[in-house]
Amino acid sequence: MGRKVDSEHVLGISEASSSLAQLTVRDKVTSALDLGTGCGVQSLHLASHSDAVVGTDVNPRALAMARLTSSLNEVEFDVRGGSLFDPLAGEKFDLIVTNPPFVVSPGTGERLVYRDSGMPGDEVVRRVVTEAPGHLNPGGWCQILANWIHQEGEPWEDRLTNWIAATGADAWVLQREVADLPTYVEMWLADAGLQGTPDYIDRYDAWLSWFDDQGIEAIGFGWLCLRNAGRDNPVLRLEEWPDEIEQPLGPHVAAWGRRADSLEGLHDGALLAQRLCTVADMVQETVGPVGAEDPSHIVIRLQRGVRRARPVDTIEAGFLGASDGELTVGQILDALASLLAVDAAATRATYLPRIREMIAEGYLTVSR
Repeated sequence: MGRKVDSEHVLGISEASSSLAQLTVRDKVTSALDLGTGCGVQSLHLASHSDAVVGTDVNPRALAMARLTSSLNEVEFDVRGGSLFDPLAGEKFDLIVTNPPFVVSPGTGERLVYRDSGMPGDEVVRRVVTEAPGHLNPGGWCQILANWIHQEGEPWEDRLTNWIAATGADAWVLQREVADLPTYVEMWLADAGLQGTPDYIDRYDAWLSWFDDQGIEAIGFGWLCLRNAGRDNPVLRLEEWPDEIEQPLGPHVAAWGRRADSLEGLHDGALLAQRLCTVADMVQETVGPVGAEDPSHIVIRLQRGVRRARPVDTIEAGFLGASDGELTVGQILDALASLLAVDAAATRATYLPRIREMIAEGYLTVSR
């Protein structure tokens, strides 16, 4: 039997806090918010590159520990009590980071403040996602670790898109894991130190019954990066990525934002005039019979950040090989069309959308 966890328990440095720290964009900023500060570890990180840091929490014990963290490290940050954005009326920040109490449960009964919001389901995450962009300065980021519901008959991407779209923010969402419901309940009951207790089975059955009543079929876990880019047509990228990622991811999140900026308003004529470069960490793999003139399969791979892989054809591989900043996109495509004796206009029409995708995914960079 594990030791039962006190309702006002405050987590120390954990795998989750380390993941959030590595996810965070570390550009120099004027103001930063640590929403749900806990022991203050994120505020400590934020103070290294922000002129002013605010840390909030609803748990009085967490507030005391965050102030102790501030004092022990001789690093000043403003610690405030209150739920979510209640202590922050009218305030805006360049960066918000949060690992909210996201455990998906009925929101009733005994509550562990560090993980249970008291709100049913994933409502606390929805509130953070929908309210945070209103507290961001232009260009500001909000970065969130969270769980969300997989509802029967609804793709998870649709659920999160419905939350994000109304905010007007850009968003890059990576779903890192999907937990089946029995495993999820067992994990969090164990986290509360309830394994082997007399009411363990009753708690387990009640939680699963609630999932069934709500039409919940699984729980997603991942990272949400929102940005107040001020676009008429925000960029939304939601993807499942259980595969390997090189940490820290923060620099790659910032680079994603810059790529989105570089593509805004870049119509086909402007793209054809661009001089693109491949990124330094991209490698190419080819597969084919020994001695064959052409490979049967070509894949390009990124070695850093989100380590993507993309199959490409001969024209795409040739385009990438020639993208060193010297020739324009149009010049390279026309040369490849001439070399392969195919129609130049059709080649442009086919490959410009693919080139946009490769920019968005980080294989190519725009010079402007």
